[in-house]
Amino acid sequence: MPAPRARRSAGRPHQRVLTQENITAAALEVIGSRGYEGFTMSSLAAKLQVAPSALYNHAASKQEVLRWIQDDLMAEVDVSAFASEPWEQAVRVWARSYRSVFVRHTPLIPVIAVLQVSGAPRTLAMYEAVTAGFLRAGWQEAAIVPAIVALESFIFGSAFDAVAPEDIFDTGSLADQSPLFTSAVAAAHAREGGKGAEEAFEAGLDAVVRGFSGQLPVPGHA
Repeated sequence: MPAPRARRSAGRPHQRVLTQENITAAALEVIGSRGYEGFTMSSLAAKLQVAPSALYNHAASKQEVLRWIQDDLMAEVDVSAFASEPWEQAVRVWARSYRSVFVRHTPLIPVIAVLQVSGAPRTLAMYEAVTAGFLRAGWQEAAIVPAIVALESFIFGSAFDAVAPEDIFDTGSLADQSPLFTSAVAAAHAREGGKGAEEAFEAGLDAVVRGFSGQLPVPGHA
């Protein structure tokens, strides 16, 4: 007697449910293993075990996925000090954390530079906390966004510097044409002990914060 045939389950074959959250998480895994240069929609679809067409039903483009990643990473930026610490200390904690996050993701910086914050709730939450800290310290409202933009410009530039080659200022065969700069580079290397990017960041952050501190109200004055 022949064996009974297996009954096919009713309904459509099982499909993985795609969400912004699991697409973003998978994208970060692909980037972690392949780098940004190896990140494509095809590689992301393979990671998610779906057809590329299914992925495009949820994410219109690679650029959109990068926006989701950027918004996810912004949640890692530490803004907690703005709720309790003096402004100078809080902005230093924020800037160091912000730079640390994007040192690991410098290819995203050009995306951030032209990205509108609408539709990015975690990014907006970060900016809301920073703005609240500035207001608490007595900043005039109109001065806050220009200050944030200036600080971000410095932070992003420093993030790129952190991943730049250590010999980026090596003058090589042209050393005799720029003797003063060549000597300054050598002196910096001798003092920094391989921590040039960190020293430059801290020196720049100190200068920016002290410069902006001049806009804070003097205690006891209107």
